[in-house]
Amino acid sequence: MESLGLFLNSQPFIALFLVIGLGYAAGQVKIGGLSLGIGAVLFVGLGVGAIAPKAAPPALLGTVGLVLFLYGIGIQYGRDFFRGLISPLGIKANLLAAFAVLFGCAVAVAMARFFGFGSDFVAGMFAGSMTSTATLQAALEASGSKNPAVGYAIAYPFGVFGPILCFYLAKLLFRPKIEVPPPSRLITAEARVGDRGLTGKTVAELLALAPEGVDLLMVRRNGMNMLPEPTMVLQADDQLAVAGFPEVLAQLNAGDAGEVRDARDDRRHFDYMRAFVSKPAFIGMRLADLPFPEGVSIKIVQVRRGDIDLLPKPDMLIEYGDQLGVLVDSAQRPIVSRFFGDSIKVEAEFSFVSLAFGL
Repeated sequence: MESLGLFLNSQPFIALFLVIGLGYAAGQVKIGGLSLGIGAVLFVGLGVGAIAPKAAPPALLGTVGLVLFLYGIGIQYGRDFFRGLISPLGIKANLLAAFAVLFGCAVAVAMARFFGFGSDFVAGMFAGSMTSTATLQAALEASGSKNPAVGYAIAYPFGVFGPILCFYLAKLLFRPKIEVPPPSRLITAEARVGDRGLTGKTVAELLALAPEGVDLLMVRRNGMNMLPEPTMVLQADDQLAVAGFPEVLAQLNAGDAGEVRDARDDRRHFDYMRAFVSKPAFIGMRLADLPFPEGVSIKIVQVRRGDIDLLPKPDMLIEYGDQLGVLVDSAQRPIVSRFFGDSIKVEAEFSFVSLAFGL
């Protein structure tokens, strides 16, 4: 162990990446259904620090890591944070968070006076109990000593395990029934208008009667697929192609209204394609505001966001990396692809210019 400590003391960068690798590996180990996740990196770091106390990386590296962390948090949650300042639910959440921080600060001050700890040590304990690395950095700069880091290392395990233990005990005590359904996939189906008693109704009237979670894709009339215009009057022999989640479409089979059949194989006149939204200009835009190319008939029938399928709504905002399922004329597929960008590679790219100026 002594030889290992001497080696790591002389090779701080090897020690750094050893901590990262072992920490991530340890964080994936589950005991009783619980795991530390990324928090295990800190505990491995404490262990390596005990073996090789001089293996600490340069201070600049720690500052850069902190800045990257805070910048990433701001980019990911900044909009939701400011939105939360004005929404009723957000105000409650922020008040609860403020109460937790103030209560933690009060406990830290009380502990300092009771046990006679120094203010710099207590500042580190407060940062560790709140698992706030940014607070630790501020405490280190304000105190000019390493005492906050010692207090942080002591209190951090309680800040991590405390909430986990509370959740675990609350689950045992209250036994809540929490069902996490698997991600649902949209399916398509078709039904005859005459079998549903919809003859003579317009598409707009049909959509008003449709249950929540069902979207009309197209109308097949005399073997030709057509996009459903609101003023189109339905005829008895028309076939309706609809999309929805399996449990919703299953309700359409109730009674003697006729069978709902799969409609995925018919691509005459209109083809189905998926396109990634990779153009920055469309991010944050409503689906209803998309400036489709002139002369191109497009109907968005599905939004794949991550591993989740969503039914498109006019006021739905496009997020970076959304994959849209659209109905379009087969000859116009290249136009649609160019319009949306349709590049999954863009998701793995970012602007070093914006990153540098942001930091």
